[in-house]
Amino acid sequence: MTYYFSLRASLISCLLLTFLLFVESTFASKVLDVNIICKEVENPSFCSKILNSKSGGAKGEDLVSLGNYTIEVVFTNITNTIKLIKSLIAHSGNDPKAKSHYKECLALIGGETGSFGEIIDTQKRFEARDYYGVSTSASSVIANTEYCISGEDPEDPPYPDKSNLPRYARFIEQVVDIILVISNFLKQE
Repeated sequence: MTYYFSLRASLISCLLLTFLLFVESTFASKVLDVNIICKEVENPSFCSKILNSKSGGAKGEDLVSLGNYTIEVVFTNITNTIKLIKSLIAHSGNDPKAKSHYKECLALIGGETGSFGEIIDTQKRFEARDYYGVSTSASSVIANTEYCISGEDPEDPPYPDKSNLPRYARFIEQVVDIILVISNFLKQE
């Protein structure tokens, strides 16, 4: 009788261990070499620099960790860009075109429906593993940032911005491009 209970306990333990390993592997994210990710973006060397700057380097990091990291990088840079735009508005003085341009950029990048709101939505969708939604939200970050620099109407010439804003915007767009590639790989899991 003791043998029967011992055998049954061992069988239950094995089944439980198998179930736990299955559940863990279901939620584990694929590890992908940075070079594979970066060959899919517009600027592979920029991508490699960003992903390898992750503390300890990105070697051996899973896609979810890299995705979370790049979202944090974008969030920080959007926050810094908002500060820059507010400073540009304050220093635009008597130049109504500059002030108007920067106020429009503040709405496009800093507004709730702008890049700031969209990167928060991207993060929420990423945490929920809604990678199709991540693509939608992240694409909106790029669109809003691009509208700030180039204007929403292709017929109107872009504002001749000599500030650091175009450089900040380009940085955001390139990091979001990495997020889009990572989410595409995660859709395949």
